[in-house]
Amino acid sequence: MQTTQTPGQLLTAMRAKNPLVQNITNFVAMNIAANVMLAAGASPAMVHTKEEAGEFARIASALTINIGTLSPDFLAGMKEAAKAADEAGRPWVLDPVAHFATAYRRAAVAELMKLKPTIVRGNASEIIALAGSQSSGHGVDSGDPTEAAEGSAITLARQSGSIVAVTGEVDFVTDGQHSVRIMGGSALMPRITALGCSLTCLVGAFAAANPEGPLEATAAALAMFAVAGEEAAIGAAGPGSFLPLFLDRLATLSTETLDAKVRIVSA
Repeated sequence: MQTTQTPGQLLTAMRAKNPLVQNITNFVAMNIAANVMLAAGASPAMVHTKEEAGEFARIASALTINIGTLSPDFLAGMKEAAKAADEAGRPWVLDPVAHFATAYRRAAVAELMKLKPTIVRGNASEIIALAGSQSSGHGVDSGDPTEAAEGSAITLARQSGSIVAVTGEVDFVTDGQHSVRIMGGSALMPRITALGCSLTCLVGAFAAANPEGPLEATAAALAMFAVAGEEAAIGAAGPGSFLPLFLDRLATLSTETLDAKVRIVSA
């Protein structure tokens, strides 16, 4: 990947901007996602109802949409917000949680994809299925390794024009032409509910601070998560003690530490 700014420099820019990010996320994720964003240096707003979602999207610096606890009211707000973000030139991120599980979810994600998300972030099974292939997903859990989804991610990026991020033990980000892998994190992270949903919100914050470079922004957000996760795991006895340590590491992670410890390679 040809970069003009390092992940650490992008982190500094994000914190300096303290972007207001509208997150239409699921009930399970709202609290932890807000805490993750505040710790990292962004300003979260959980505004989802259709009566105000579109209006709010015009003043927010970015929008993230997560279909984890989907309902007709949530979907209506999502569509209003995505349309408004696009019209206002704001980046927006789609997290297609278990979109393959039911016909309702498949239809909802198809509608949202037509609204041209800037970035799509999902696990391997979600991305494989979204690209039209058969995945091994089970509910919200991925049944496929990241490497199995890389071809699907490239296809989906080319078809949709979106940056596509596949997150897992190794993360993969592509625009259909250029791709990178990000290593790091901790095996404890998948054992904490909604941490992936929170990552989607953080991607929105980095995209808000670097709207001209969504691939770079996505990779930087994933790198921050990976490095903070590695460092938090050192002192954690299990998932219960990991989470507060992870929030602390997000808050104290420096530009220098992120650039020294990040592991990003071209794919």
